[in-house]
Amino acid sequence: MTDTYEVVVVGGGAAGLSAALVLGRARRRTLVVDAGEPRNAPAAHMQGFLSRDGMPPAEFLAVGREEIARYGVELVRDRAVGAAKDDTDGFTVALAGGRTVRSRHLVLATGLKDELPPVPGVAERFGRDVLHCPYCHGWEVRDQAFGVLATTPMSVHQALMVTQWSKDVTLFLHRVEETELTDDDLRRLAAAGVRVVPGEVAGLRVEDDRLTGVRLADGGVHDREALFVAPRPVPQNSLFRALGAELAETPFGAYPVIDELGRTTVPGLWAAGNASGFAEQVVNAASRGYRAGAAINGELLFADLDAAVRV
Repeated sequence: MTDTYEVVVVGGGAAGLSAALVLGRARRRTLVVDAGEPRNAPAAHMQGFLSRDGMPPAEFLAVGREEIARYGVELVRDRAVGAAKDDTDGFTVALAGGRTVRSRHLVLATGLKDELPPVPGVAERFGRDVLHCPYCHGWEVRDQAFGVLATTPMSVHQALMVTQWSKDVTLFLHRVEETELTDDDLRRLAAAGVRVVPGEVAGLRVEDDRLTGVRLADGGVHDREALFVAPRPVPQNSLFRALGAELAETPFGAYPVIDELGRTTVPGLWAAGNASGFAEQVVNAASRGYRAGAAINGELLFADLDAAVRV
């Protein structure tokens, strides 16, 4: 059995819920498909969202789900496992639970996953005292002893950035060779007072459920209270690929080519949130969802008016 909606939104994070809120208020029959795997689930709080600074991510999403329900938006806990254009120039979306839904427009707010380096202890403490974004967490650990775990030579940028929140910063090169750093890298690190430690990181020292040090493979331990690491972003782009959307390769994965409103190269297909780029914070994701929702409502309205004129 196939249910038909005006819009299906795949992804129940900030971007998807924001799009659904706009569409629900515009009286569009809308379905949100939510697999329940938000990117920021490891974090206890989210920061930088005006009026919601410090709010737990799970609470934020729960409030969002309550809000969309007020306007008749349906939400199903399921996973979209396939999508295709149908014979009416709309979309058919297959769900893992066996249900199939159709829509005139489709919003993919499927986000991305953070792939952490396989260093013992990093995944277990991610979102607590192993962090990735100084704008998200820097204030909470300000003036502590920072470490930065290099994953590529680009980690120099992260080490320089976090000096805004602490002047006690050590860059652990891990598997990055010193020869991979440029002269400009070395000059900037020196100017910022960042210590550079070569050698592979073997694990973390944790005492009383808090990070106290970074342990090297040679047995040396450096006292640290917070560790910054840049995960490898893995875009959840399989549905874009299945629908033939043009993707742009970046150093952070392949993302759909979109305009300023989130339109992809496939008519009726939209991208929002981290599905459209790796650096979207919660407030940015919500903004992208809002813009996509408003644009979709306009397109549906004028498509129906033009069809009525032709009759």
